[in-house]
Amino acid sequence: MWQAQILTLYPEMFPGPLGFSLAGKALENKLWAMDVMQIRDHALDKHRNVDDTPSGGGPGMVMRADVIGRAIDAAQDKRPEGVTDDDWPLIYLSPRGKRLDQKMVHEFADKKGITLICGRFEGLDERVLEKRNIREISLGDFVLSGGEIAALMLMDAVVRLIPGVIGEPDTLLEESFSSGLLEYPQYTRPQIWEGLEIPDVLMSGHHENIRKWRLEASEKLTKERRPDLWKEYSHQKNARAQKKSDD
Repeated sequence: MWQAQILTLYPEMFPGPLGFSLAGKALENKLWAMDVMQIRDHALDKHRNVDDTPSGGGPGMVMRADVIGRAIDAAQDKRPEGVTDDDWPLIYLSPRGKRLDQKMVHEFADKKGITLICGRFEGLDERVLEKRNIREISLGDFVLSGGEIAALMLMDAVVRLIPGVIGEPDTLLEESFSSGLLEYPQYTRPQIWEGLEIPDVLMSGHHENIRKWRLEASEKLTKERRPDLWKEYSHQKNARAQKKSDD
């Protein structure tokens, strides 16, 4: 069973939206598990302080390495026996980290579990990142008030890949990013809505023509909206064509 450990100052934020819909049903049916741990429990002073002023001055507060270090060690002690760091990555949600993509999501889904550190204030003391070999992951070029929402988003992306969570597994094969392209436009009834019709090819029943239309639509959308993805897709497409020609 895939498991997520969450280190946070706000445990009440979990499971949040992951307690509903398919993810919530899968959680209830024990297809995956969540262990939410309060970072403040690892502070040793009577006020349970987890932060202090930045060394060198500056605004805000920084989460203390000693407190976070103990919290991480406690989480790792709770992992199943025999699990290695490679089986169970330690992740800090940070805007300066490597940007999360679908390939990375599949990588995490193939692990036995993950431990997510939800930062607050100005972030973590750099030393704990170095000493605990923490992997920094970003969800985009923006800043949130804390890592909790980012952790929920990452977990949602992973959980839906767990076998049994999605009712129709084939739907995962044609989603955005699964083939390096954005997903093609989707339609359903009524056939005509406010003067707009479903494209004729989708009503034709000709599966090969539908497949071609969807591929062309995906390519067009990707080229227009995500030139970065289109560049990589075009490179791989040309490489495959060249290999086929050589063969």
